[in-house]
Amino acid sequence: MEILRWLNEQLLRMQWLSDLVAWLLGKAGMDTSSRLGGSVHFFIYDTIKIFLLLAVLIFVVSWIQSHFPPERTRRILGGMRGVKANTVGALLGTVTPFCSCSSIPLFIGFTSAGLPLGVTFSFLISSPLVDLASMILLASIFNWTVAIAYVVVGIVLAVAGGTLIGALRMEGQIESFVTRAPAVGVEPQAMSRRERAAYARDQVFEIVRRVWLYVLIGVGIGAAIHNWIPQDVITTLLGQDKWWAVPVAVLAGVPVYADIFGTLPIAEALVAKGVGLGTVLAFMMAVTALSLPSLIMLKRVVKARLLATFFAIVVAGIVVIGLLFNATASFFT
Repeated sequence: MEILRWLNEQLLRMQWLSDLVAWLLGKAGMDTSSRLGGSVHFFIYDTIKIFLLLAVLIFVVSWIQSHFPPERTRRILGGMRGVKANTVGALLGTVTPFCSCSSIPLFIGFTSAGLPLGVTFSFLISSPLVDLASMILLASIFNWTVAIAYVVVGIVLAVAGGTLIGALRMEGQIESFVTRAPAVGVEPQAMSRRERAAYARDQVFEIVRRVWLYVLIGVGIGAAIHNWIPQDVITTLLGQDKWWAVPVAVLAGVPVYADIFGTLPIAEALVAKGVGLGTVLAFMMAVTALSLPSLIMLKRVVKARLLATFFAIVVAGIVVIGLLFNATASFFT
């Protein structure tokens, strides 16, 4: 157990990196116990840690993802129906780490191929919300119990949301151009190890290029919260005892467009200031699953009633999840 704890501290939390940054800043004459020094330490340490973990995790996840191109994913889902199909759709979303906007073209492709509407929505909810990289990054900031619980409730939300949308039989709410779009069947080509490594490497560069600014902004906000905003101010607004904290966090997350990687430093700082775990996880879920740009894109392929139904189901599910995490917070510490 001690070995596992040490590995978690050194490999995921990278305590060695925190100590190194503190030592270097001390050599430069900066007091890391001061507000400014603490902010600089938080920014440098979290930025390096997140990008190091991102590079490794995205490479591994992309290697796995190379076995599940869209055509193969569509074929796997094509022969399934019911809750089983929704569950597999949600699970496949966890190995296709797309942001919410990137998931829309796949949603169109799956729908045009005749996959059940509920299954495509399970995939659409799961893909940006839950992936292997986010689970490990959550473990690096919180702990494995939180990370695994986040993944489980994310998959449950995707399955339940897709199942409910499927039961409402809203196929008529899909724009006609989507259902008329030809489903081109392309035989997935086998990739060699070298090709998979090249694909995974390219994905690392592509995803880092796409998220680096959000990571820096998120770390900057986290550093400000951690060292400059008084704890009593934050707990007064978003304390765990405030019933409105979770709904406010969800609504605040919708206009934000960022990957989970950019929201993690903010979540870390908020929890340190006394904000409920469920509140910050609800914020992260809203940012990743309900970003305003993705809703605007989705509006182009579905009609208003289906869009409103999707939004209401996901918001309600995230609020319930946030409240449950807050109510059971002692279990995760």
